[in-house]
Amino acid sequence: MPRFPIAILCSAVLLAGGVLLPAPAQAGDLTCTMDFSLAGWSAFYKTASGDGTVRCSNGQRLAVRINAKGGGLSFGKSRIDNGHGEFAGVRDIRDVLGAYATAEAHAGAVKSAKAQVMTKGEVSLALTGKGRGWDVGVAFGRFSIEAR
Repeated sequence: MPRFPIAILCSAVLLAGGVLLPAPAQAGDLTCTMDFSLAGWSAFYKTASGDGTVRCSNGQRLAVRINAKGGGLSFGKSRIDNGHGEFAGVRDIRDVLGAYATAEAHAGAVKSAKAQVMTKGEVSLALTGKGRGWDVGVAFGRFSIEAR
């Protein structure tokens, strides 16, 4: 599948969800990232789960379990390996835990691309990843991160 339509779809969600984009870091905020894998399916209702590791600039590290649920115009089955997330507004690694409101665009056939933006109070998270499967759509819902 050409990259151009995926880029347009992802850009549209990012622009539409501008309020959900990570805020610039402020004094005292940590730089935290998450590497993850996520697999799931969708047929109007979307569900996915996976595991990851959060690492922060102060040396803190936390193994996490990820669950995503929601609905929208979404169909398919996919697996994201080597996904990457960047947090903003984090003062302690435990700030990343909890439920985030999400907006997502995804498209792919055999190879999949995914972009998500989400927020939970002061903490924001932007995710990207590539994987396998077939899917297309836009979905909104809940993305939760818990300690393993």
